[in-house]
Amino acid sequence: VGSFEGFMILYDGIIYSLQRNGGISVLYNELLSRLSEASCNYSVISYGHSVEFPGKKNIVRAPRLAERYRSVNYERADIFHSTYYRLPDSSSIGLSKVITTVHDYTYERYIGGLKRQVHSWQKNRAINKSDKIICVSESTKNDALEFSGVSEDRIEVIPNGVSADYFSIPGMVLSDLPQAIFVGARQGYKNFDSVVKAVSLFKDLVLVCVGGGGFDKKELAFLDENLPGRYRHAGFLTNAELNVEYNKAICLIYPSLYEGFGIPVLEAMSAGCPVIAVDASSIPEVAGDAAHLIERGTVEEIEAGISALMSDDYRQSLISKGFIQADKFSWDITYKKTMALYEQVLGKKLA
Repeated sequence: VGSFEGFMILYDGIIYSLQRNGGISVLYNELLSRLSEASCNYSVISYGHSVEFPGKKNIVRAPRLAERYRSVNYERADIFHSTYYRLPDSSSIGLSKVITTVHDYTYERYIGGLKRQVHSWQKNRAINKSDKIICVSESTKNDALEFSGVSEDRIEVIPNGVSADYFSIPGMVLSDLPQAIFVGARQGYKNFDSVVKAVSLFKDLVLVCVGGGGFDKKELAFLDENLPGRYRHAGFLTNAELNVEYNKAICLIYPSLYEGFGIPVLEAMSAGCPVIAVDASSIPEVAGDAAHLIERGTVEEIEAGISALMSDDYRQSLISKGFIQADKFSWDITYKKTMALYEQVLGKKLA
């Protein structure tokens, strides 16, 4: 993909006002960093909470009431791509081709009430009025067909990638006290309680949690009861810091019952950290045969997975397979496929 001279791609950067970090932010950080290196004409509408990195071109606007649900006004763009389910307003409609990326259907599957109604309304409104829909996995595509009634010819599956910041560190040894790592949110379907109880069955095994916000009082009480002195929250980590934690861990335990993609699976594999995950939703696509896959994420299944990884032969087998599997995904591929879709929608080469 070349210079894109004469074309304008406009990103609505609302996601940076909604989350500090997470898979969606990672996706757009990776796309935008590559656009900056391609001498592309692009801009990002920012609402004062954007993530800064070289080459980012911001249009800063003051957020309006309920900004995340509002339509976006602009004067010109060939492609409009919202980072989280927004559309051009009536005065901007027709000025550009609209692309929407669909990340998952967590709300539709696991969250009820008003939150689900509002989220699904916004998501489906964006989907229905877009020229093309990107789904981050075949699993998410199937959910889009089921929950949003999208015609299959409007969907393009473009998988997420994994950063080159994750790799096996030569000479790195496991922690003095072996640690298992858990990454991301911890609500019900993530099976965090099962992880805690499974880890508690192994003497001296430490549980390290990354992201998902700090522990609340209920979680702390549960952890103190089951893992007294054997847990810590690492907080928000840079890629380099998280890579070290993966390298020090005996495994990543990722027993979520539902994921739109599952970037931590690839991060861990790239770092030489074996993965225990549930054989559901997008995980089989991402993990292939390179993870210890379990059925439901029960305590007994996780315990058996940890026990299996105590075998050096099995552990090394998964590590080797993990490197091969992770190599199938990269943000460069994600970027090139996204740019190719832009060209397809516009009916012309951008370079």
